[in-house]
Amino acid sequence: MTRSRRRRSPARSPPDIKYTMNTPLSDPTYRRLFAAQTIALLGTGFTTVALALLAYDLAGGDAGAVLGTALALKMVAYVTVAPVVGGLVHRLPRRALLIGLDLVRAAAVASLLLVTEVWQIYLLIVVLNACSAGFTPVFQAAIPDVLRDEARYTRALSLWRLAYDLEALLSPMLAALALTLLTYDALFVANVAAFLVSASLLLSLRLPPARAPERRRGLRHEIGFGLRAYLKTPRLRGLLALSLAVSAAGATAIVNTVVYVRERLGGSDSDTALVLGAMGAGSMLAALLLPRLLDRLPAGDLGGDLADRPLMLAGGVLLGGALLLGLGVDWFLAGPGLPALLPIWFLLGVGASLIQTPAGRLLRRSAHEGDRSAIYAAQFALSHGCWLLAYPLAGWSGSAFGLTATFALLAGVALAATAAAALLWPAGGRAELTHRHEALEHRHLHVHDAHHQHEHEGWEGPEPHRHPHRHAAVEHSHAFVIDEHHWHWPGKAQ
Repeated sequence: MTRSRRRRSPARSPPDIKYTMNTPLSDPTYRRLFAAQTIALLGTGFTTVALALLAYDLAGGDAGAVLGTALALKMVAYVTVAPVVGGLVHRLPRRALLIGLDLVRAAAVASLLLVTEVWQIYLLIVVLNACSAGFTPVFQAAIPDVLRDEARYTRALSLWRLAYDLEALLSPMLAALALTLLTYDALFVANVAAFLVSASLLLSLRLPPARAPERRRGLRHEIGFGLRAYLKTPRLRGLLALSLAVSAAGATAIVNTVVYVRERLGGSDSDTALVLGAMGAGSMLAALLLPRLLDRLPAGDLGGDLADRPLMLAGGVLLGGALLLGLGVDWFLAGPGLPALLPIWFLLGVGASLIQTPAGRLLRRSAHEGDRSAIYAAQFALSHGCWLLAYPLAGWSGSAFGLTATFALLAGVALAATAAAALLWPAGGRAELTHRHEALEHRHLHVHDAHHQHEHEGWEGPEPHRHPHRHAAVEHSHAFVIDEHHWHWPGKAQ
């Protein structure tokens, strides 16, 4: 009796299985890292609201000047402290450093409960943001060590952008809700708790050990390495120019939205929040769509630049174009209302996210594992330096020349910065570059590969090992980054 056999159709994976497997939150270490940073970020948003109320209690009508000075000190701390920490972090245990910085931040915020003088606010703001300037780039540089697959890392960047935008939207609303029942001191307490939760989450995980960099030229060289390597890398010089475009457009929106909505449109506080919310919505939508879009764009042999460069340059053009569109609305529409303004601010959010979301991919691509903290710290410092320039420019030009001139000026800055980025970051740059090394003798950690063939005396120890050795002149090709052995970019993009 023959048994009929039913032919089995081949098993099919769900259409979104690749996307599911690439979800970074499936990694338990990253999941805790993301939770730690998101909770700390939300708590920081509470302190921003509470600090404004504290400044008003201490300074009354001069609260704006107090807050302006505090924000300037925040940016100065970011610009000066981040490169120092990024250059020296490899000398310290990474997880212990992050936990320690969270605890110091908690102590600084708790001390704001005891403030009685304005100068004490300034001191604590410097301490708080000096710790944040150390924490953020070290934290960001650890994520590529946890998520080594670029597709998962890209989705992690998207999640971070979403968390940042959600915090900007949710923190003021949650703070306002809390203030209906409690005093603003409760917001400081909530931030202290957030930093402590972040520290406990970091304590509960194990980070991959950071690879030690090959930098042995003294303290001054260590501190300056990240900035020098960043500024010698063409794609990162382009990223810096695009960061200026983001800050020019962002500062215009953040500083002048309330003035535009309240005075030009006669709107309310809720209208102001709605306009800023449109910018956040644009940023979140772009962050959600970018990972799948980048998956579909060819990377070729350019190390991903083929996909990232056009999208990021398009973001810069969109930022400048949106500001010019706002200028046109102001000129040609009599009494423009919110329906005309909302889509423009939405485009500002999309443009900013097109630049900021993929930025981590460029940083990861531009450094060895041991040098990532230095490169991420350089981006943190230089991008906040752009904001340090853009905030007063947007504020002073708005007060001195009016909103129309401010829109025109900052649109020009954004478009000029984007044009500079296109020149500084040439199209068609390959990941692997052919270059020549002259003969030299030096000492560094190495294994015996095609590049290292030399005699030994027996005392050098097992590989990898470090001892003086000589290299003959050689011309070769490999994935190129600025490091201790490559201080000049080959070819025309030097």
